[in-house]
Amino acid sequence: MGRIRAIRTEADYEAALARIDTLMDAEPDTLEGEELDVLTDLVELYEARHEPMGYPSPLAAIRFRMEQGGSRLET
Repeated sequence: MGRIRAIRTEADYEAALARIDTLMDAEPDTLEGEELDVLTDLVELYEARHEPMGYPSPLAAIRFRMEQGGSRLET
């Protein structure tokens, strides 16, 4: 298992994403699978702190829901 550490900078974040990409096919209950689980948790935490999603506008929410149902809102 690689060395896991906190994600504090954009460089740490990019490195974690690159490592996650290499681990995407890891089997559960293996060292690589455990590393993948921990890294994805750390990335989620970093994103929540540094890239808050916020809420969509009411119009964007309506458009999204309509697209899910197969409809389009003409503008």
